[in-house]
Amino acid sequence: MKNHKHFSLLQCFQPTKKAIREKALLSFCYCLALPAEVQALDFSGYSRIGLAGSAEGGTQRCFKLPGAQSKYRLGNECEEYAELIFQQPLAALDDGSSLGLYTMAQLYNEYGHELKFSDEHGFSRLSQWYLEWKNMPALNGGNFWVGRRWYNRNDFHISDYFYWNQSGTGFGFDQVAIGDLKYSYVFSRKDNQDQEPYINRHDFNVSGFKTNPDGELTVGFNYIQKPDSRDAHSGWSAIVQHRQKEFLGLGGRNNTFALQYGRGPGTGLSYTGDPNLDNGDKSWRLVDYFDWQVTERFGGQLGVVYQKDIRPDGDDQRWLSIGVRPVYAFSEQFKLIAELGRDQVKAPGGTRKLTKFTIAPTWSPSGPGFWTRPEVRFYYTYAAWNEAAQRAATAMDPDSALSATGPFGSDRNGANFGVQIEHWWK
Repeated sequence: MKNHKHFSLLQCFQPTKKAIREKALLSFCYCLALPAEVQALDFSGYSRIGLAGSAEGGTQRCFKLPGAQSKYRLGNECEEYAELIFQQPLAALDDGSSLGLYTMAQLYNEYGHELKFSDEHGFSRLSQWYLEWKNMPALNGGNFWVGRRWYNRNDFHISDYFYWNQSGTGFGFDQVAIGDLKYSYVFSRKDNQDQEPYINRHDFNVSGFKTNPDGELTVGFNYIQKPDSRDAHSGWSAIVQHRQKEFLGLGGRNNTFALQYGRGPGTGLSYTGDPNLDNGDKSWRLVDYFDWQVTERFGGQLGVVYQKDIRPDGDDQRWLSIGVRPVYAFSEQFKLIAELGRDQVKAPGGTRKLTKFTIAPTWSPSGPGFWTRPEVRFYYTYAAWNEAAQRAATAMDPDSALSATGPFGSDRNGANFGVQIEHWWK
């Protein structure tokens, strides 16, 4: 191996029937060891690590309301986590298009357990592996991809809630320009790691509807085919989303509003829902979140999620979530971050309620902005919940923080503290 000039990511990772995820991760590490100017490999990613404990002693347990689809994350993340993203250019063609291979290794390990990234307390996997042909003249500058991809992931950041997500294993046509609009289509068979059975799903998007100089509307439709299993059904969902830059004509303020509706398995609202549900099962959701950076030192995010699930069997549910995270920087490298989140679920058995508050003095060596990373946070988190939330947690997850058999026992409040380092890079 005296001459590295002809080595690429494809040579570093040759999949076989005996290949497993751990060997693939070792292959990526080997690739990183090659000289950067030779391998032409781009590396980006995300990570968070920390040390944390509970006011009752022992490891931190996160506060999440049973029935809520997310939790407010500041001072309320109970795992070591990383995403290692690798991009290998393969060819630059004469027509201006290019081919590239993209992969992502994902690592997860719960607090309080040996750092193995495996077994029931953790995992290591290749969550993305796809080939993309970019800027194709035949697609009017659009792209074509095939493989396993995280695609069109729209999230409310402070609760880490991906309300519109078209990730999956399949193929897609991305941002194909026709007139002033751009069209996308995805066919996928599997949109999460544990999905059984595999189900054919079709996602269609149209973007580029200009509502004003800084506003744009996108519409999407999702169709889920009936799988080959007894008592299964097809389903669908739709979304309308509007993004507004310079909200209300004020600089440094952006707003996103989305409205979603689905039936049958489409009640997963962009994910593949339960195929046993039929057309009588309905869900709709409203999401609105507002980002601001009004001065160099004062930024934040505020948002609300409301979802209503209608089930003919009477198992209806309503989820309301409201949260805010203001960030104020006292200097170029020191911030004070606070986060207040409230979740409420109305379901059979009573209305469950959870309120969580976190205060986090933070060192930010790269600057004072809301989105600037890395951050080193020292935090204290306090949460309180009602009796209905405790009953539901005891029945659904006996070891959870809200359960009567969990770390806080019969108390309906608790606190955690710790330090966390969060970083993303390109």
